[in-house]
Amino acid sequence: MLIRNILLLLLLPVAFAACSEDEGYETPVPENRLQNDVIKRSMGPNIVGNNIEFAYAMALPPAKGKLSNAQVEATIAGAGPTYLEHRSFYTNGAGQDVGVVIGAPSVSTGAVTKVDFTVDTSAATLRYFYNVPDAARGKAVSFTFSAQSSDGEKVTYKMGPYNVSKMDMKLDMVVKDAGNCFISIADMAVYNAADAGTKGAAIDLVYIYRALTNATYNHAFVSPVAEAQYLQGATIPVGLTNSCKLVKAWGLRDVQLSRAAYNVFIDDIDFEKTDFTNAPNYAINMKAEAGIWVETADKKYRAYIYINKIDNAGKGATISIKRYPL
Repeated sequence: MLIRNILLLLLLPVAFAACSEDEGYETPVPENRLQNDVIKRSMGPNIVGNNIEFAYAMALPPAKGKLSNAQVEATIAGAGPTYLEHRSFYTNGAGQDVGVVIGAPSVSTGAVTKVDFTVDTSAATLRYFYNVPDAARGKAVSFTFSAQSSDGEKVTYKMGPYNVSKMDMKLDMVVKDAGNCFISIADMAVYNAADAGTKGAAIDLVYIYRALTNATYNHAFVSPVAEAQYLQGATIPVGLTNSCKLVKAWGLRDVQLSRAAYNVFIDDIDFEKTDFTNAPNYAINMKAEAGIWVETADKKYRAYIYINKIDNAGKGATISIKRYPL
């Protein structure tokens, strides 16, 4: 059977060739002109402050001339870090991306980001990083890529539109029991007791760690006004009165929060459809790579708190947050 399968594999190209000849297939002939193509490299929701990344390839027959410039025009001007690489990338035999300088660093004027070539080349692949500005929040943005060659030829390639999320995201905040343990969804920040006492209604949760012998408690996120059994003696500054709703989530490992290859993205619609009916105001015994859906007491925000890691010895945890305005 093994030999039969090998023969079948060897015969497949012949069979395909026979079919191709029957269908009048001809080997493509390279076009004698400047050409371009674009792929979008970044995945998941497009979030303000983060990059949307593209790879822009352009080439013409060497006999026609060389590349003169390349540019990208966005329908909404990118934020400050937006740039077009002045290096052309290729992947070497070890699978590593290698950049070769082809011009000066890009210059952005309004919504246009441009690179002028300074080397004699007829092919290049440049990467474009569009840093999503606050002006694009909740809107759609499109891009026009274009390249020009020394013989005056010009090509363009349009990409989009791409929707920009209403979400905000903040990564890797460290919470510590009796230290920076007060969490504000509105501020996307953590505070110690002294600072939390000046924030009042902005504080939504208290992080607490207890290694109890009579109950499974461990790492917990609790509203400041939760019952005493859930606060476990935590000292709450005067004026913290919020009682937000919490829903535990297991196995929801968002790629952008975890930065791991889980192929899961939390998007705007996930916040809209989460059901907080009868949800408690505490979440105890939380684990690393678990999460909590949160609805703030004033119903201005919903959020997802992802627990990147926990530290039993240090009585702390590292968390990352996506926040959605209602």
